[in-house]
Amino acid sequence: MPRLKQDIRTPGPHGALPRVWVLSDARNDAVLEAALRHLPRGSGLVFRHYHLPEGERRARFAALARIARARGHLVVLSGTMRQARAWGADGAYGSAALLARGGPGLRLVTAHSLTEITRARRADALVLSPVFPTRSHPGGKVLGPLRFRLLAARARLPVIALGGMDARRASRLGTPAWAAIDAFLR
Repeated sequence: MPRLKQDIRTPGPHGALPRVWVLSDARNDAVLEAALRHLPRGSGLVFRHYHLPEGERRARFAALARIARARGHLVVLSGTMRQARAWGADGAYGSAALLARGGPGLRLVTAHSLTEITRARRADALVLSPVFPTRSHPGGKVLGPLRFRLLAARARLPVIALGGMDARRASRLGTPAWAAIDAFLR
């Protein structure tokens, strides 16, 4: 069985990457404030909120970022590095192509395959998904535990598991870092 990287430290000014991340979404918007307050100190928020118009999205980002930072959480914006810096985020989240340019900053690159992993040259960490079935993509193809472990072992970067994740599944999977949308709705 491939061993997962247990050290999720990244070089440079970002220090240690959080082990637990919440991804914002229309589904979990109503519980985000409570989730951010109850996450372990030093966790992370990936702010997506694609459903909001730009002005409302930016205002919601600012409100959640205040709560997150008060708890010592990292705040990452789904978008370009330029946009993340303009909004005051700690970094950006997106595809390798989206995050290939834009100057310095923490980059969480999404990956779903070995091809996408190899394209993530400028990533600080990979968000590898979907590990398990999700409500975001009902009936969609999943990696499953074995394929996730095989891909994560090839990554050469810290890996954050996403897709049907919660603390129990992360523990069983043996992954040091995980992210979720629905796990925080309970």
